Order: sequence, then C-alpha cells, then structure tokens
Amino acid sequence: MPLYEFRCRTCDETFEVRRPMSQASEPAVCPDGHDGAVRLLSVFASVGASGSSGASAPSMAPAPRAGGGGCGAGCGCAH
Repeated sequence: MPLYEFRCRTCDETFEVRRPMSQASEPAVCPDGHDGAVRLLSVFASVGASGSSGASAPSMAPAPRAGGGGCGAGCGCAH
C-alpha cells in the first residue's frame, strides 16, 4: 500500500498515511485529531552533487560515442 504525505491546515503538522491509491486524495485526520489535512506532492529522489550553496544540480551523463565498438554505436563505454 502506498505511503502519502499530508499537512494539517489547522496546526501545520506534516505526517504520513498508508492507504490504497483509490483513497489517495481523500482528506486525512492529523495525529492531533484535526480534520481536513491535505495531501502534499511527494518528492521521490534527488539526483546530483551539492555545491557550496547546498543546492542539487542534475547530473550529466556522458554523450554517446559515435561509431562502432564492442557494445554498439549508442554505447558510451570505452570499448
């Protein structure tokens, strides 16, 4: 069963609820008992290196090599 993240409109508490996908958008009750918490958009993964600012930047894959080789024309390995 998927895990969804919610935020309470009353106390601003963020919490997670495990429920079926068919109930994903239904309001939830926060741990403090307040009704009407709304589902948040979850971030699943972050890719990249952090710089001096601490922000993530997308990593760049090497460009495929032109020509043949042991793996084929679209392979980026050194064969």
